[in-house]
Amino acid sequence: MPTPVAEFVDVTKTYPSTWRPGRGVQALRGVSFAVEPGEVFALLGPNRAGKTTLLKILLGLCRPSGGRAFRMGCPVSERSTLARVGYMHENQGFPRYLTAASLLKFAGTLASIQPAVLRPRVPALLEMVGLSDRAREPIAHYSKGMVQRLALAHALLAEPDLLVLDEPAEGLDWAARGLLREIIAAHRRAGKTVLVVSHALAELTPACDRLAVLVEGRLAYCGPLAAILRDPDTGRQRSLEAALAPICRP
Repeated sequence: MPTPVAEFVDVTKTYPSTWRPGRGVQALRGVSFAVEPGEVFALLGPNRAGKTTLLKILLGLCRPSGGRAFRMGCPVSERSTLARVGYMHENQGFPRYLTAASLLKFAGTLASIQPAVLRPRVPALLEMVGLSDRAREPIAHYSKGMVQRLALAHALLAEPDLLVLDEPAEGLDWAARGLLREIIAAHRRAGKTVLVVSHALAELTPACDRLAVLVEGRLAYCGPLAAILRDPDTGRQRSLEAALAPICRP
């Protein structure tokens, strides 16, 4: 059996709380699932379901209160495996005085990408995301959708084995969303893994293989997309929104 790219085993997380002394706020409650190599995996759930906390644990930004989490088969505390992860954050904090080209060159240098490799990769990525004609313009002049395109290029810079996309369709127009689906499909064809967190449910339907649904910190569903879309009573195909409605109801 191949080693999961990401794995959570009975993971819990409790944040300290000033208004609930001694109790805290429980964000995750015994979450267990794995993301396999080469699949497109969706993580869904309503607000405050625990999705962001789970991503933070996967990326080493916070520690679980209980249970175990693994990245590339190693404990998430093993930071060397982060070099194989590309992350597109929901809210970008790029220095606005930089250009797209200078940002990617700077990020590539920090990631220890060799100059001979980085030099052609930067214009190729900007061409891929449709920013080649604005490559030398300050990011301060960019629209939200353009910043999202740049964030996608930034996440792909080191050719990661695991691409983590947090609300990637936010701010994108219909053409850019089509481009996003193409990039996800190309990543899968290359045998790499994509983990998508999104509220744009219609955008995920044609793209993902499996999905996990979190509700109030608990895993409410994990399995193939096709299975959840098939109505168990009538056997008919239903929308993702209709399938998730009873699952996401607290």
